[in-house]
Amino acid sequence: MPNLPTPQACREARLSRDARFDGLFFVGVLTTGIYCRPVCPAVAPKEENVRYFASAQAAAHAGLRPCLRCRPESAPGSFAWKGTGTTLERALKLIDQGLLNDGGDNQAMEHLAERLGISSRYLRRLFQEQLGLSPKQYADYQRLLFAKQLLHQTDMKITDVAMAAGFGSLRRFNEVFRDTLQLTPSQLRQKRGVQAQTCLLLNYRPPYDAQAMLAFFRLRAVDGMEWFTSQEGEPCYGRTLRLNGLLAWFEACHEPEQHRFRVRIGFDEGSDMSQLRPFVMAIRRILDLDADMDSVARCLPLGLVTEGKALPRLPGAGSMFEAACRAILGQQVSVKQATQLLGKLVRECGERRTVAGRELWFFPAAGALAQATLDELRMPGSRKEALRALGAKLDAEPDMGADAMLAIKGIGPWTVNYARMRGEGDPNVLLVGDLVVRKRLQAVSQRQGEAIDTDALAKQVAPWGSYLTLVLWAMEDSPS
Repeated sequence: MPNLPTPQACREARLSRDARFDGLFFVGVLTTGIYCRPVCPAVAPKEENVRYFASAQAAAHAGLRPCLRCRPESAPGSFAWKGTGTTLERALKLIDQGLLNDGGDNQAMEHLAERLGISSRYLRRLFQEQLGLSPKQYADYQRLLFAKQLLHQTDMKITDVAMAAGFGSLRRFNEVFRDTLQLTPSQLRQKRGVQAQTCLLLNYRPPYDAQAMLAFFRLRAVDGMEWFTSQEGEPCYGRTLRLNGLLAWFEACHEPEQHRFRVRIGFDEGSDMSQLRPFVMAIRRILDLDADMDSVARCLPLGLVTEGKALPRLPGAGSMFEAACRAILGQQVSVKQATQLLGKLVRECGERRTVAGRELWFFPAAGALAQATLDELRMPGSRKEALRALGAKLDAEPDMGADAMLAIKGIGPWTVNYARMRGEGDPNVLLVGDLVVRKRLQAVSQRQGEAIDTDALAKQVAPWGSYLTLVLWAMEDSPS
């Protein structure tokens, strides 16, 4: 089971409404039969009347309903399994991407088990032992929480909400909703007490250095595919995404006082609404909203980080495919040159579409890149071949993981690790083979008068090596 903070820490966090603990545990109120986030604005119950849970699913399994004031579905995602590399972590990720949509029947369960390289029997036993739930129960509750968020925050029709949350039918949606929450979707909307919005509110645990995150994106942005604005003096970042054939865009505006981003989403006409939840999960990955930065900070050596300064979040790329292309284009050239090449690639092979009133560029599909001449790119022919081979392989094997790219000529460990870090959100990638990382580590070594063992360092900072990579990238060259 995911580890809970100590009872004393849970008590202090809920009484102080400490946002750093939001999503790390949930508070069950036994006298009312509901469960809340630690930041719930309601009057705090007495300690003898509460029970602490590591996840929303565990609280629901104990027979508790989600609070209608603090809305547990809005809490940042659980970070308990992040970076463990376990079968369970991979299973949770695939389920969150919609692999058990439409009810999680036996065929879908067998497909999930096959993707994980285990039997469906072992899969069920793993979930029961670690979470106290079946894969189907976990998937149903995740869909339910997402549907509840859509009902609270958007004006989507209830039928569209059911499809967007991944339920195969409105009947199944109503059944799960009523059995779990003792409310119908229509009754929940009547109880919400706020005006429906056309955007989603995505929370995170502070601290969050939005300026550093957007500076990273801005330096590598492709004009027309990514853009930057501001709202009430706070930064906003927007970009297009291609996800499972879906063409869509999002614009995320930071609201630091509420520890969240207000995210507007635009879909192509006639889009498959069942892809909305995986799309939102992709946004959370790109903005790294589920990180527990206090846990990360405790693992990074003080000699390499500045005390009191917020650590950078992990800026995601649109996909593993996009991150790999960025890495190939960035081989032996500056970030500026790589970004210019990427812009030319998007204009030669990508699509320009009008989606939800915006005319924008979308990153190329794998098949389009496989057939491209790439004449506009001034770079060695071997790298062009690597790009085309990558596109062809991914077009033939859509489920290909980052490690499978190593079989492609011209793609080495640095490219694969970069793709894992920015394309899959892998938190444990210390790019010791990166030129800038090596240079910065040498500078630190000279300053401290002691050689740095990179293998030992990688073990020391695990499972948060990616964050140390970002710290080293952002470090000044001067040893002073």
